[in-house]
Amino acid sequence: MRFLPKLLPAALAAGLSVTSLSATSAAATPAATSALHFTAAHGTFAAYAPGGQAVTYRPDLVPVGARAHVSALSASRVGTTTVLVISGLLPQHEYGAHAHVNSCGATGDAAGGHFQHVPDPVKPSVDPAYANPRNEIWLDFTTDRSGIGHATSIVDWTFDGRRAKSVVIHETHTHTNPGHAGTAGGRLACLDVGF
Repeated sequence: MRFLPKLLPAALAAGLSVTSLSATSAAATPAATSALHFTAAHGTFAAYAPGGQAVTYRPDLVPVGARAHVSALSASRVGTTTVLVISGLLPQHEYGAHAHVNSCGATGDAAGGHFQHVPDPVKPSVDPAYANPRNEIWLDFTTDRSGIGHATSIVDWTFDGRRAKSVVIHETHTHTNPGHAGTAGGRLACLDVGF
């Protein structure tokens, strides 16, 4: 909840009431849709184990013990703002990150595809009309000398009945060219997030 002070001013400036604020952990079920929805998830990456919330699939690039925190604020008048902060990674390295449709699992593929506000009818989605940072939540970052990275995504939509369930860390920054749009290399790690 330490990112709440950064996310709330936008909602308050739009005249939204914070009385409908709901906070959830990575393991909790998101509250019913309300005027203002806040969620936060954090975890320490480890090898896969049933019930684990933060999984590393490539410990050479996302070491065991690396930590991630995701906060997201959604409100009908301001859209959705998502913040990722991660530490314990390789220094000065580029990573991609996106919200995905499923929860984390034994392999990176378990998280499914990227969550898209307007779903691409063609799978896998590599059309820039759908695979773009306005229709998906992209959180690409480059770590500093200490292996700390952060990213913010701001989109003008909120989640309806469909919700993203995880954030996946990828091998490279996200590509935008046709035929490769939305791709970012291998799936290195995953954090369950109850968007």
